[in-house]
Amino acid sequence: MAPPSMSLATKGVLPFSALASSGVTQRPVSVTASLDKTSDARRKFLKLALGNLGVGLPTLLGAKKALADEQGVSSSRMSYSRFLEYLDKDRVKKVDLFENGTIAIVEAISPELGNRVQRVRVQLPGLSQELLQKLREKNIDFAAHSNQEDSGSLLFNLIGNLAFPLILIGGLFLLSRRAQGGLGGPNGPGFPLGFGQSRAKFQMEPNTGVTFDDVAGVDEAKQDFMEVVEFLKKPERFTAVGARIPKGVLLVGPPGTGKTLLAKAIAGEAGVPFFSISGSEFVEMFVGVGASRVRDLFKKAKENAPCIVFVDEIDAVGRQRGTGIGGGNDEREQTLNQLLTEMDGFEGNTGIIVIAATNRADILDSALLRPGRFDRQVSVDVPDVRGRTEILKVHGGNKKFDPDVSLDVIAMRTPGFSGADLANLLNEAAILAGRRGRTAISSKEIDDSIDRIVAGMEGTVMTDGKSKSLVAYHEVGHAICGTLTAGHDPVQKVTLVPRGQARGLTWFIPMDDPTLISRQQLFARIVGGLGGRAAEEVIFGEPEVTTGAAGDLQQITGLAKQLY
Repeated sequence: MAPPSMSLATKGVLPFSALASSGVTQRPVSVTASLDKTSDARRKFLKLALGNLGVGLPTLLGAKKALADEQGVSSSRMSYSRFLEYLDKDRVKKVDLFENGTIAIVEAISPELGNRVQRVRVQLPGLSQELLQKLREKNIDFAAHSNQEDSGSLLFNLIGNLAFPLILIGGLFLLSRRAQGGLGGPNGPGFPLGFGQSRAKFQMEPNTGVTFDDVAGVDEAKQDFMEVVEFLKKPERFTAVGARIPKGVLLVGPPGTGKTLLAKAIAGEAGVPFFSISGSEFVEMFVGVGASRVRDLFKKAKENAPCIVFVDEIDAVGRQRGTGIGGGNDEREQTLNQLLTEMDGFEGNTGIIVIAATNRADILDSALLRPGRFDRQVSVDVPDVRGRTEILKVHGGNKKFDPDVSLDVIAMRTPGFSGADLANLLNEAAILAGRRGRTAISSKEIDDSIDRIVAGMEGTVMTDGKSKSLVAYHEVGHAICGTLTAGHDPVQKVTLVPRGQARGLTWFIPMDDPTLISRQQLFARIVGGLGGRAAEEVIFGEPEVTTGAAGDLQQITGLAKQLY
């Protein structure tokens, strides 16, 4: 509970002798009202601005008591008789008259407070000529203030108090629009309340710069998509025999095999409106936002049909239902349910082809994979030796090679490389050639680039000593055992230059792609892997065997599991 003096001051009946004094003379336009009065005026102004703008302004101008309070009227009061007593004793220093002379704000010296100046309010019976004459005789500074002036000052003060919050809110609004990537509007991407709208990138006439000629190594997948493009360009050829366009095509394959590149080629070849979006752009922390974005995406697609919708990394939203936290109320599951409905629901999506890409097809929901939603599942795997050659031709078209460089040999040396790996290989070789001051890429740069990608960066060459001798015999043991064992790949290179964690390396070139490996080949690789440790025992003795064969033993263990 507040002290008794504060309670009385609030009610306005505290005697003048007990009032606190500031000791500072203030101008009439300054606001020195109590905290309760100021808060009340601000609440009135907010109500005026937000709810009653049309009818509240006359009320504000007519509220005389509030106007006087806001112009510096203290909550402390003085009786008229006591005011005349102070006037006779020359204790009054200044008088401000309000409300046509019915209210006076008096600055007087209070002897009870150590002769300090105190501002008080006096209710006058009226503005009499005798009082004015007496103020002139005492040489007291007095002034009269009109209602219009007071109301304008009140409004100005309240707007000034609200200026900073309004500027802050406006700044946050502009920042949110800029963060969304555009000025936007009620339906634009920068509108703060438009987070339920689709984030898909739309191209009426796609110009990706990629065609089917730029896609190599995945001939089967390319053939499937060429049929889709032909269906979009010449639908009468297929509808004449009762065929319908596939509703969805799912691209499945390891990272870097060209799934997104195929989508770009389709966009460049089809010549129809193209929508592209990532699966993660559907899901937000707010429940229902993802489903709203799916609805908005397909609404726009239907308006521009026939068209193509490409969803990259669809596993972010298409995981199996019932495995997340929250069950059916999970935001991701609601988004998936809406996606299932839009792809093949009650209304259908005639003229819309959905193309999706993922490298985790095993975790996708079975309802998403059924015919009618994704009619085709196209496997985009790592290319074979012929596909790698075609990919190298595509990526090497703008590079200069020495005459001794053979793309067929590079393709044979890179089994298991994806299209992205091969593009990175040629780029690394070009960087090395430029660093060494060469005008064309030679076989040396190609070999060093392959070694760097597979094994790591080149380390410091070892000096002559026991360690170097041990590594040399270890690598020679691999080469001899691999060469003498039937079914083993031929040796391509033996090096003592450290790369990554390896102190030395022995390279083998496979005769063909290791898609199917026989029992004899597995046994030969086990023998070749143990050749390094066997050489250490034969040359240096069993006590001198080192931990250099730790990596070999791990690989051999995996091969043995496949063998048996």
